[in-house]
Amino acid sequence: MNLYHFVQTLSFSNLPEATRHRVSTSLLDIIGVLAGAINNQTSQNIREYAQQHYPSANHSARLLFDGRSVHPLGAAWAGGFSADSLDAHEGHFTSKGHAGATVVPALLALADAYRQQGHEISGETFLSALTVAYETGLRAGVALMDSASEYHASGAFSGLGVVCGAARLLNMNEEQFLHALGIAEYFGPRCPMMRLIDFPSNLRDAHGAGAYAGLNAVFMAQSGITGAPAETVADDTIAHCWDDLGERWEIDAQYFKPWPVCRWAQPSLTAVTALLHAHPEINGDSVDKIEIETFHESMRLQGHFPRNADEAQYGLAFPVAALIARGQVGPSEVTGDAIFADDILAISGKIEIKEAADLSARFPQEILSRVTLTLKDGRCFTSPITQAKGDPGTPMSDSEFKEKFARLAGVNLELARCQQIVTAVEQLDNAPHCNTLFNLIMQP
Repeated sequence: MNLYHFVQTLSFSNLPEATRHRVSTSLLDIIGVLAGAINNQTSQNIREYAQQHYPSANHSARLLFDGRSVHPLGAAWAGGFSADSLDAHEGHFTSKGHAGATVVPALLALADAYRQQGHEISGETFLSALTVAYETGLRAGVALMDSASEYHASGAFSGLGVVCGAARLLNMNEEQFLHALGIAEYFGPRCPMMRLIDFPSNLRDAHGAGAYAGLNAVFMAQSGITGAPAETVADDTIAHCWDDLGERWEIDAQYFKPWPVCRWAQPSLTAVTALLHAHPEINGDSVDKIEIETFHESMRLQGHFPRNADEAQYGLAFPVAALIARGQVGPSEVTGDAIFADDILAISGKIEIKEAADLSARFPQEILSRVTLTLKDGRCFTSPITQAKGDPGTPMSDSEFKEKFARLAGVNLELARCQQIVTAVEQLDNAPHCNTLFNLIMQP
């Protein structure tokens, strides 16, 4: 299918039921992450940055969970950065990255600006644009992985999804759309992802940069700026990434994270969770040592004694220790004072992480770990080889998604507001406008 035709004609109501559910679930999941990240230092810093450097002009959008108005480029920067600052957002195997933490904040910023100019957007229209953004962003990611020699951060491809979703919201003509795609790819942040694995920082997976690049490309194309063709869309060598557009849905292949830490730490957390449920005697006081066997990339996480929230969330040892010490891993365990908590660090120091050749051989098609817990009384418990909870083969239930949303958002929002957001997302496809949801997630 022609890409422009797909962008302008997709109807959310005509999607398969399972895909509609996945889009709505993805939206709620990202909003939960954003709510859980409201008060962490990265989110506070990036909101102040946006307020200072991207003041409102002809366009104005509200900062998420803040209410102050800035230019949509600043709102996109801040939203993407904030979603990226709490590592609980969904992801995708074949792109080795994420789309939602880019496309959701960017489209929220654009739609809010468009709405404030007097253009109402129905829930159906917004969800159609969001589906377009997810689907094209993920396919651009697969194309980049198939054509680039280096593993790039998600912002390198997700900005193209922003362009596609924005083109739907703004009803861009095809010439402007193609130029915007080219601009977004050309100026896209080709960030070397493994550098952030080895040296964690606020930069994360470049979602803020991708959100900015996508919206900036749209505004530039609308101003008459031209761009070269986007290779990850137009090149013949990656045609296989786009051939079944509109027939098969990449978003259906997304995985979801129960915990706000790196995807590569999730199998170990899943394994430890099962051991804790099977053996209630396992706790912070009873554990003598922990051995984690995992694939090479996960082994590189390490992270026994993090110095900040970024290192805690891009680590493996620390979140496993937090789970054993406190029985959960949420925003309160991987940000703030918990990073220096004696009960967690005491267990973290007992963890040994080893590469297992059999598990490395199965990566990236499978992301697996195996954990052995030895107690002080000599008993030893070993998990089977474990796949992460939330993968397409080990899906989270609707109740588990709502529990996750409450666990993340409930750190900063009252229960009533959390319930109102869930209801607004569930009813969005039939809503004549997006005002109810937007006001719930953009006010302080």
